[in-house]
Amino acid sequence: MAMGQNPSVSKMFEAPQDVMTIGEMAREYGVTLRALRFYEDRGLLQPIRNGVTRYYAADARARLELILKGKQLGFTLTEIRDLIANQSAEPMQSFELSLDETQILAQLSLLQRQRDDIERAIEELRQTQERLAGANGVPHAAVIAVAGASAGAGAR
Repeated sequence: MAMGQNPSVSKMFEAPQDVMTIGEMAREYGVTLRALRFYEDRGLLQPIRNGVTRYYAADARARLELILKGKQLGFTLTEIRDLIANQSAEPMQSFELSLDETQILAQLSLLQRQRDDIERAIEELRQTQERLAGANGVPHAAVIAVAGASAGAGAR
């Protein structure tokens, strides 16, 4: 067996040079093995299979980048699958280039509503925290300092 060759690859299957295993993909893109398998089950990724071993070629990596970009922009996996499916047979273009103006405006509207909901929830929790702190005799400034310190500790 050649130096550096993966011993789990059968002699009947010669993996292409420019492929990654599922573990390498997970590490490279910061996703879990479960997520990659889920994307495969949903038809978003089609790795090269050799028994139970999955290999991801450049096209699968490009698709994963599009999936992750779509998720970052707040699209559902169904919407992402449709956007990818509607792309031409040419090499994968950027996610943004596959969007039309209607999709962009709809997504902006959805994200704005979600942000407004989050801001309302944050404000309601702050008011509740202030009321509870006042009832316990803790000055408002002390509550904010403690909340800020604990938020910083949780981010580590």
